[in-house]
Amino acid sequence: MKHIALCPNPTRDHDLALTVEVKRRLEAHGVLVSICPLFYFIPEPELPPELEQTELEQALQTAELIICMGGDGTILHMAQPAARRGIPILTVNLGRKGFIAEVEAKDIDELIRIAVSGPYKIQERMMLDVGVERGGKVVYQELALNDAVIVGIARMIDIAVFGDGQMISSFSGDGIIVCTPTGSTAYSMAAGGPIVEPSAENITITPICAHALIAKPFVLAPERKVTVNVSNLEGKLAYLAVDGGSYSLRNGDVITICKSNYRTKLVKASNKSFYEIVNEKLNNERS
Repeated sequence: MKHIALCPNPTRDHDLALTVEVKRRLEAHGVLVSICPLFYFIPEPELPPELEQTELEQALQTAELIICMGGDGTILHMAQPAARRGIPILTVNLGRKGFIAEVEAKDIDELIRIAVSGPYKIQERMMLDVGVERGGKVVYQELALNDAVIVGIARMIDIAVFGDGQMISSFSGDGIIVCTPTGSTAYSMAAGGPIVEPSAENITITPICAHALIAKPFVLAPERKVTVNVSNLEGKLAYLAVDGGSYSLRNGDVITICKSNYRTKLVKASNKSFYEIVNEKLNNERS
């Protein structure tokens, strides 16, 4: 029996109404379904008490597919545990933009058809290993599908960026974004970075409000090891955000970023090209 983990964002699917309907229809096709809500907001929303829930780690031990229902932030939250276990994700957009998700909530018939069929057409996405070194010791490690963002709070910070130990750029500014091709349509795009095909293999560096005209976006080869030194933090606050999660930085911290051996596997659910999807999303923003 096929086992699918159904992972909704309860703040997007209120009362999990859509989740319950998807579960009912999948079970009608003989699929074993585990409901694993993704809670990453405080306070957690209340769910119907009669709804049986399963711990995510337990469900992922035997699940063959994850259906992730929410915005792009929900998918990023799901990407790490899915990548570590090599389980593909079928993404359903319940958010506003939804650059990553391909299936819309209104297309439930298509969602069920894809979920019960097989084999799935998989698109693999590059990920990043991100770490923070402090006093010669690694104090933080994380995995990113989208980006690693280093930013000061209310004050400029000094940033020096290196690729394989060679200086790329040094400037004062609000911060810097180091992203994958998937992350190129997120914060990096808003900061003036290039839009990159998600199937590409590269690392993009985009300064945020740099106080230097020479500080420009760079697109690097995927094998580069990016190092970011932060300084001038005395009395200032700065943090590292990896796919939305944050970690407080201290003066002299060194952030290392490189291509990960882990990859996010997304079920290709649409015949639309990446260019069609991007133009559609951006044009809808103007209308």
